[in-house]
Amino acid sequence: MMNIIELERQFTSGVYGKRAMAIVRGQGARLWDDQGNEYIDCAAGIGVANVGHSHPRVVAAVAKQAATLITCPELVYNDRRAELLARLAALLPGQLNRLFLCNSGTEAVEAAVKFARLSTGRTGVVAAMRGFHGRTLGALSATHGKAYRDAFEPLVPDFHHVPFGKIEVLVQVVDENSAAVVVEVVQGEGGVRPADAGWLKAVEEMCRRRGALLIVDEVQTGYGRTGEMFAVEHFGIAADLLCLGKAMAGGLPMGAVAIGPRVQELPVGAHGSTFGGNPLACAAALAVLDIFTEEKLVARAAEQGAYLQERLRALNLPVIREVRGLGMMVGIELRTRVMPAVLRLMEHGVVALNAGPTTLRLLPPLVISKGELDQAVAAIATVLAEETVGR
Repeated sequence: MMNIIELERQFTSGVYGKRAMAIVRGQGARLWDDQGNEYIDCAAGIGVANVGHSHPRVVAAVAKQAATLITCPELVYNDRRAELLARLAALLPGQLNRLFLCNSGTEAVEAAVKFARLSTGRTGVVAAMRGFHGRTLGALSATHGKAYRDAFEPLVPDFHHVPFGKIEVLVQVVDENSAAVVVEVVQGEGGVRPADAGWLKAVEEMCRRRGALLIVDEVQTGYGRTGEMFAVEHFGIAADLLCLGKAMAGGLPMGAVAIGPRVQELPVGAHGSTFGGNPLACAAALAVLDIFTEEKLVARAAEQGAYLQERLRALNLPVIREVRGLGMMVGIELRTRVMPAVLRLMEHGVVALNAGPTTLRLLPPLVISKGELDQAVAAIATVLAEETVGR
């Protein structure tokens, strides 16, 4: 019988650069492949498994809901959806008390851009260099970087990119035609780069002065990843539209746009989603909120993230240029290309990510133990000690 890797290679689209491993099971912060090899997961499905893999509360909620009602579009009301909307509205910072539910972070960004254009009557969208907001055409237009964009141009018109952290350029670009400014609090794909607090506040104030809406992309930073439930809470800024995804439903596809008072009432038919807010994903998302409360995952992320960064900085290896991050979103910038290290880490039982060509990105499940972090750091130390500058 053909093995998993051979079978998938035969029929896959080819758009993914896949590693030569077949993951078949996960529990907490650990993964297992089809050969029985065990790994510490420092990727969490690219920031998805914040409550860990196959958390019993999520499994039970999904099983119960699947036996009750799986799909129910927003043509009608639904009990699980109503409860989730109410709980999220109470949890979100500021006055973000309306929500549009969808299926991914990219969909959330697409919706936020549409809502901003509809609400303001303007077309211009300003985003940051090195930012990543998704791969569908609208989200891709906000995303920066030739590798993502070039093959698909022309993209949606009237998108502009400014340097991350330089307010003097933003002042020149945000004008009376700007519907929105889109920012990440920590650039994920762009190298795990936290924004400067002063710059974020200046962006917020600029949006208010020029009549643009502030869209904050928290697809990767939301749900406790940075040591606050939402990363904007570190800086006290108020988003007009806040995009969520990844970790919302414990591994099931889900996204959301939280909508503030500066966004006009949205007319019926302005946007929609067949699967958005389906009862199965909502049941999982409710279980995730319970887990965050019961296991105090936000405080845990802050504590464990500080511990992880301290351990990594203590390595003091010549190949490490900088360790940076916020909470459990950590980047190790190297003086050499990162992918060889990412692949060798698999041989040492650690699954990690890159963020650009030279940054090793760690997004462990928030349930990871200090012992598991110690194992991961030891593997990183071994692999990076083998690196030579300029390799």
